Amino acid sequence: MPFVFKRLVLFLSIAAAFAADKDAAPFRPAPASAYEHRQTNSAVTIGVDPYNLEEKQKTAFGKVDLYRFGVLPVLVVIQNDSDKAIRLDNIEVQYVGPNGNHVEATPAKEIRYLNGPRRPDIVPGPTGQPKVGRSKKNPLDAWEVEGRAFAARMLPPGQTASGFFYFQTGLQRGATIYLNGLSEAGSNKELFYFEIPLE
Repeated sequence: MPFVFKRLVLFLSIAAAFAADKDAAPFRPAPASAYEHRQTNSAVTIGVDPYNLEEKQKTAFGKVDLYRFGVLPVLVVIQNDSDKAIRLDNIEVQYVGPNGNHVEATPAKEIRYLNGPRRPDIVPGPTGQPKVGRSKKNPLDAWEVEGRAFAARMLPPGQTASGFFYFQTGLQRGATIYLNGLSEAGSNKELFYFEIPLE
């Protein structure tokens, strides 16, 4: 009987966890044309949105506050309203500060290493021998960082691609997001660059 009871408790706990997770609204970017910071070139619209506020970050990253660790996540949404597929595999995105300083995007897979490895706590044990305590989990090692990063390589006509780019900088007044490297899939003709102010 105790075994059956334990299994029932475990089942109910899992069900409750799924129900709580189900109540949280899934992260869904708006269309590119809905963003305040946007630009259209050759029937391609790019909207960008900096996620520097904690409440805003919660919608995309849960408990992870990237900005507190010196990382500015910028959501990029690309809408292809042209009749040609657009290649995104050579896209370059930079944060350009008001003084013209360029900050390259940090690859999502490297974000977890920005916090550095944590040394385990060493506390004296009951026998006087040092005892290694558990090291704290790296807050930047969360699936959302890589899971929500921009990853699209090709964008068919009428489709939208979105994801985050990560910059090791603070949000500055007068900054812009500079994007280039987009090209038409058939002709390889490069699209005009995008320069989108963040104010």
